[in-house]
Amino acid sequence: QCPLQRFNHKYSMRTLCPSCGNRPVAVNYVKNGVTHYRKQCDSCLRKGKKLKPKTAAWVLSGYKKKPHCEKCGFTAKIAEQLQVFHIDGKLSNTAWPNLRTICANCAIEVVKSKLPWKPGITPDA
Repeated sequence: QCPLQRFNHKYSMRTLCPSCGNRPVAVNYVKNGVTHYRKQCDSCLRKGKKLKPKTAAWVLSGYKKKPHCEKCGFTAKIAEQLQVFHIDGKLSNTAWPNLRTICANCAIEVVKSKLPWKPGITPDA
């Protein structure tokens, strides 16, 4: 084997670091012949770089969280009092008619009522 083939094989399963996007993620440990990787490269881990939070699919679709609950009409003073729910239970379905902004109290009712609604990922402010 030429050295380049060994290099390609060795790093073929490693993804790029999500923080810098330049280097492959660091190896954490090998157990029973299976290599487990860290979430970042060695350089970003040493520098203490934080991982970028995931952006919610409903945010990427352009949906804006309403200032009031669409179930009971509660007007929130703080945006964190409201959550975005997917009515059909599929987080990949980000069509606006499928999304509802509801308050924390109604969210508990929805969960207890066994409706298929699922909360969307809440992006960090």
